[in-house]
Amino acid sequence: MHVRASLHHDFKISRIDDRLYSAFIEHMGRAIYSGIYEPGHPQADLNGFRKDVLELVRDLHIPAIRYPGGNFVSAYHWEDGIGPKENRPVRLDLAWRSKESNQVGINEFAQWAQMAGIEMMLAVNLGSRSLEDARNFAEYTLHPGGTYWSDLRRSHGVQEPYNVKMWCLGNEMDGPWQIGQKKAKEYGQLANQTAKALKALDSNIEAIVCGSSNDQMPTYPDWEREVLEECYENVDYISLHKYFGNSSRDTLNYFAKIEETGRYIQAIGGVIDFVKAKKRAKNDVYICFDEWNVWYHRREEDARRWHEWNWPEAPALLEEDYNFEDALFVAGLINEFIRRSDRVRIACIAQLVNVIAPIRAEKGGPAWRQTIYYPYQFASLYGRGTALDVAVDGPTYDCNVASDVNYLDAAAVHDEKAGMVTLFLVNRHLEEDVDLDMTLTGFSNARLVEHNVMAGFGLRDTNGADNPDAVAPRNGTGIGVDNSRIKGKLAALSYHVLRLDISTGVST
Repeated sequence: MHVRASLHHDFKISRIDDRLYSAFIEHMGRAIYSGIYEPGHPQADLNGFRKDVLELVRDLHIPAIRYPGGNFVSAYHWEDGIGPKENRPVRLDLAWRSKESNQVGINEFAQWAQMAGIEMMLAVNLGSRSLEDARNFAEYTLHPGGTYWSDLRRSHGVQEPYNVKMWCLGNEMDGPWQIGQKKAKEYGQLANQTAKALKALDSNIEAIVCGSSNDQMPTYPDWEREVLEECYENVDYISLHKYFGNSSRDTLNYFAKIEETGRYIQAIGGVIDFVKAKKRAKNDVYICFDEWNVWYHRREEDARRWHEWNWPEAPALLEEDYNFEDALFVAGLINEFIRRSDRVRIACIAQLVNVIAPIRAEKGGPAWRQTIYYPYQFASLYGRGTALDVAVDGPTYDCNVASDVNYLDAAAVHDEKAGMVTLFLVNRHLEEDVDLDMTLTGFSNARLVEHNVMAGFGLRDTNGADNPDAVAPRNGTGIGVDNSRIKGKLAALSYHVLRLDISTGVST
């Protein structure tokens, strides 16, 4: 299968916001307890945080992390997680029908995030609570001292405020499953007033308003329009959520859901432009795709379990075993975020540890990387800079969710400071190799200095505690750069990361 492609120095999409490679973690299942925090574990530090998990997190170089939810936040009292641990109440978590011990709260999580080198993105409860509670949480978190809430924080041993700039105004407020579900106009008005209050505390705050829970909601995309008409001038982002699966075992249709996601982003971008024009607004609103991942392997089974169980504490929930097919999908989805980086400034893989996550950790046992860890890591490490348009001319296919889908999925990023261009390529064909012929224009003396590949695995192959490296990248071969052209073979069902050194010259 012959594919021609071209990459031009001047055909730029957007400067990529580093936060495109962010993450999400919720008080859900074993994400927090026996995920990042497990006192008594052989790898636990003096504060109970697992050092083995922390090391895997650090290797991802995550810029920001959304916390503490998710559905959990819509009935959460943040005050339950502050002060002496022995005085903290145990509460029922209505979202996931389990007990919350509150042994990890804002101060513990902030300590962990600092150790991990990750900026916090905090969510406030606009389901069961109010603007006033959000304001109090922000004051506790942001103000230096001399007020009730800031001095309370200081009495808890945290002298300096947290420099939290990103605030999520609730979670999935259109969802009938949500505690405190609201109508679009009602929610938009509440979000508007909450954003104004938070920005009165700190004018540098970025407010993230809830979009539709997914693009299949019956109110989509009117929800986005109605909400933004109430709060456009006071918010900075609107959130998108979408989860993916392949229950039908139709691999090509699964991969094409990436194209469907592109249409989702494009549609919401149009809504943003419409509201901006209607309101004659001067500010821009961007997209925060703050929940995305593969979620289907155990979804139906776990839904039955959590509706039946009797309020356990930190139960195993949504612990997907990701396979090689999922890794190829995640690689392509991140490529789509790169290609849409003019609209999508922040994106969060949901979630980070144990719960639909790239990292798994056994209680009392080892931690390991799932298959999807690697494309997420490569993008985070090498996908920072300016997104470039890759023109692809090759065979395509049609399926249920999209037509004219390229077998070769491609994205490119130019890191001007490092003098590097990175290509992220996925051959989605089930059987045929790609004979690639890519022309480079505007990059003189390009040299291929690194080639990572994931290929040769069965689609259902996974990693686990007993085989943590069964599906992992290796050094690639068979691709070279000669006379400003990249040539070589990409095996069927393969993912490639090509690193080009262009520091010796950029021609124009």
